[in-house]
Amino acid sequence: MNRIYQLSPGRVCHRAFLPLLLTVFMVAALDSNAARHERLIDSWKPMHYDIALTFNDQLTEVTNARAEITVTTLKDRVSLIDLDFGQMTVDSVAVNKTAAPFEHISEGLRVHMVQPVAIGARLVIVVLYHGRPKDGLILTKDKDGRPAAIGDNWPNRVHDWIPCFDHPSAKATVSFSITAPARDLVVANGSLDRVRTVSDSRRTWTYTERAPIPPYCMVVGVGEFGKIEATPVGGTSLWYYVPPSNSKSAVKGFAPAGPSLKLFSEMVAAYPYEKLALIVGATRFGGMENSSAIVFPGNIFDASSDAPSSAVFDMRLATVATVAHEIAHQWFGDSVTEATWSDLWLSEGFATYFAGLFIQRYEGEEAFQKYLRQAAESYLQYERQNRTPLFDTQTEDLYKLLNPNNYEKGAWVLHMLQSIVGRDAFLRGIRTYYRTHKDSTATSEDLRLAMEQASGMNLRQFFNSWIYGTGHPLYELTWHWDHVEGALTLQLDQLQPEAAFPNWLPINVLTPAGKRSFVFKPQSKNTIEKMPLREAPTSIQVDPENTVLKEVTVKSR
Repeated sequence: MNRIYQLSPGRVCHRAFLPLLLTVFMVAALDSNAARHERLIDSWKPMHYDIALTFNDQLTEVTNARAEITVTTLKDRVSLIDLDFGQMTVDSVAVNKTAAPFEHISEGLRVHMVQPVAIGARLVIVVLYHGRPKDGLILTKDKDGRPAAIGDNWPNRVHDWIPCFDHPSAKATVSFSITAPARDLVVANGSLDRVRTVSDSRRTWTYTERAPIPPYCMVVGVGEFGKIEATPVGGTSLWYYVPPSNSKSAVKGFAPAGPSLKLFSEMVAAYPYEKLALIVGATRFGGMENSSAIVFPGNIFDASSDAPSSAVFDMRLATVATVAHEIAHQWFGDSVTEATWSDLWLSEGFATYFAGLFIQRYEGEEAFQKYLRQAAESYLQYERQNRTPLFDTQTEDLYKLLNPNNYEKGAWVLHMLQSIVGRDAFLRGIRTYYRTHKDSTATSEDLRLAMEQASGMNLRQFFNSWIYGTGHPLYELTWHWDHVEGALTLQLDQLQPEAAFPNWLPINVLTPAGKRSFVFKPQSKNTIEKMPLREAPTSIQVDPENTVLKEVTVKSR
C-alpha cells in the first residue's frame, strides 16, 4: 500500500518457523518477539469464507449479514473456535447446522463446541448478524456525494465487519453475495459469478475468489460507479470503477496499470487472480492492494504543477509509482504473504522496489536512479530517529510499521541483492521464491534460501546485517598518493556503531590518464588497499553505480 493514511478528519499521516542454523544474533532478534503479541495459527485455521451482506437503500447500514466460515482443526480435542469480531450485533451462531453457545466479547466471538473436536475435523460455522461496522467496511459518500460502501481493512480491521481470523497468515478463499440497491454496481475480490434481480429496486451480486488471500485483502465496493473496461493484458481483464466525475480521467490516470501487469507477469509469473479492478473510493491510504480489487483515494488523479511528471504517461510520476506499487502487491503481499508482521518488508519493500523497476523500464535509468536516491534519503532521515531492524519484532502499533524501513530500506535490500548476485540470478531467485510460496506465506529466511539456491552464494551474513540488524554502512574513505613511490593508498573505515557490513564497495580513481577501477571487499571495519599509480588522482568515486545503501565521506591526507 501507499503509506499516506488518514486517522481522523483533518489529520493525515505518512505511512513461522526459521531454520535452526541461524547465528546467535538472529536468535536474539527472535527472542525479543515477546514485545509484540501476534495471534498466529494454532488450534484451527480458516479455509473458506462465504459472506452475504444486505445493505439498506442509502448504504448506511448492513440490515442482514451471514458469514459461513469453513475451518479445519489442527489439534485434538478442540473445544473453542475463537473468532475475531467487532461490535456488530450477533443474532445467532451455528456449528455444522446445530445452534452453538457463544460469547460476543470485546473484539472477539468465542464459539463453544458442544463436545471436543478431533484433529483434522471440518467445521462449518454460520454467524448471523447485522448493524453498522465501526470500521473496516466504510459506509460513506463518494467524492460526488453519492452513497458508497468500500472495504478498507489493513492491518486488522476486517473483523469489524466479518467474523474471521484477522491475521495475514490466516489466508483463505472467499465468496461474497452482496444485495444492494439496483442503482448501484458491486465489485469484490475474484470473478463475478452472477447478478440476480431480487426485486424492482434490488439486485444480488455474487463474486468468488478461488485463491486463498490474506483477510485484510477481502473487500467489497458498492456505489454508483462509472465502470470502464480497459484493454485486457495477457488474458487478464482490467476494469476501472470510479465516481462518475472521474470517468474521463480514469483512462489516462490508470494508464500505467496495463504495462505494470505485463511487466510483472514477465518478470515474476502469470498474474495470480481472475481479474484486476482498480477502484476509486474510501481508503485511509494512498492505495490499498486488495487482491484483484485495488482501492485508490479520491484524489488519485489530482494534478500538481510542481510535482515531477512522467515523460511517458503524462501525469505525476508519483501516481505512476503508486499504481505500479499496488499492482506489484498482487504478487508480493497478496499471493505471497508475510508470515508475521516482522516480515512486512516482504510485502512493502517488494512493492516499492518493483515500482522502481517499472520506472526503470518505462522512464529510464536516470529516473530510476533518482527514485533510488530519494528512497535512500527517506530511509536515512527516518533511521536517524528510529534505529530498528528491518525484521522488527517490537513495534506494537502496526501503523508505525508503515515506515521507511519496510518500504525504502526493504526496496534497497532487494536492489543490493540484485547487485551482489547479478540480474539473472536475482530474477531466478525471485521466481523460485514466488513459485514456492504462491497462495501461501513466506519469511525472510525463505527469501534467503531462494536467493542462495539461485546464486550459489552464502547470503547469511548479508541477511544478518541488513534484515536482522540495524543501521547501514557509514563509510569514511581516506586516500594518500605518494609521488615518490608512485602509489595510491586507500583506507576504508566503517564508522557506524554496528559491526562491519559485508557489501563489496566499487571505487573509481580518476587521473589525467584515465580511470582505474577496483572493489573493496571488507572483512572488518577497517580495510586498506594500495595500488600503483603514476599520476595524482583528480577524483575518487565511491560506488559510482549506486549499489550500496550508505553514507560516505572522502578525504585526502
